[in-house]
This record gives sequence, C-alpha cells and structure tokens, in this order.
Amino acid sequence: MLAFVDETGDTGLKTDRGSSLYFTVALVLFEEHSEAESCDQRINQLRAELNLPSTYEFHFQSNSDRIRRKFLEATASYNFQYLGFSLNKSSPNLWGPGFQVKSSLYKFTCGTVFENSKPYLSDTIVVIDACGSDTFQCELAKYLKRKITDPDHRLIKKVKMQSSKSNNLLQLVDYVAGVINRKVQNKKDASDYYRYIAAKETDLRVWPQ
Repeated sequence: MLAFVDETGDTGLKTDRGSSLYFTVALVLFEEHSEAESCDQRINQLRAELNLPSTYEFHFQSNSDRIRRKFLEATASYNFQYLGFSLNKSSPNLWGPGFQVKSSLYKFTCGTVFENSKPYLSDTIVVIDACGSDTFQCELAKYLKRKITDPDHRLIKKVKMQSSKSNNLLQLVDYVAGVINRKVQNKKDASDYYRYIAAKETDLRVWPQ
C-alpha cells in the first residue's frame, strides 16, 4: 500500500493578521502499486496534452480553473481513496500550549489524519511532501511510526520525504487537500471541484467545530 500526504494553509494562528483560517492535511491511499503507477503516467500524459513542460508542477492553489478541472478529470477514474482533517484555527475552542508551536501543530494535524486512517493501513509506504528542516522530517517520521501502531500487524513500513516537484502523486494529494480546504470553507466553486473526488472520500473531519 502507498500513502501520499500533503497540506494546504499554514500553521500560523494569527488569522486576523493574514494566517489561513484552516490548516488542512490530506492523505491519499493506493492499495495497488500498479494503480499508482498508472495514475502517475496519466499525469505525465496530461502535461503533454496541455502543452506544458515535462517538469511542470501541478499545484491547486496556483493553477487556473481550466487546469484544475483537467487535472481532476484526468485522475478521477483511478482507484484511490482519501482521508482529510482540517484544523479550524479561528475557533475559540482551539487552545493549549502545543498549538503555539508550528511543528507541534503540524504533527498533531498529520498525526490525527493517520490515527483516523489506521483501519485502512497495512505495511504502508508513506510519502510526505518535504517541508521543514531535515531534523523536523526525521522527528515527524519517528512520531508517525511511534503513534500509528497495531499489535497485530505493521501499519507503516516506511516514511519518506520527497519533493512534490518530482512526484506526480504528491501533486495529486495537493489537489485533494486544495479541494477539501475549499469545501470546509464553503467556497462558492467548492462543489464544482469536489464532485470529482467525492466518491473517493473515506473520512473527512473538521476540528474544532
């Protein structure tokens, strides 16, 4: 099994000074490596169809509506599922010293997604969009392996950090995170994008309400 993880928004809590209202982490799961490879190849083909350079990075936040729809349409037929968790940073019910530290907030949000995904994980190779220092990445990998455990079988086999620029499936989960973020904020075009991935949703939570 393969899992790809990415986030959208930021970990700042000063929402009245430009920080995002939500910090969203998404996790995309492929049970079969062959299906992941097919989806990866389809994204390569899409670049050619759109006359984009082979090194072009699809990024939901910065892409036009046309490219967003083309990307979601191209990947919709592949067999994957996703889970998402959105931290509502504007809620007065969000409190605690740990949330004042950006790395702790990230680990909490990422860890919650994995906690919710435990019933679906088995010997999983996890690929996370590289962020932060090498030390932070190492600590995050240790945190996930320590937190996401099961006495009967191994849930996580390996955690890898890779750049989304060179990984099509990290670009896919970037799109999923982007769509989720628009949905939880009730953006006017959210339903137009969400319909492409709605059937693949396994779990989506917002906290605090």
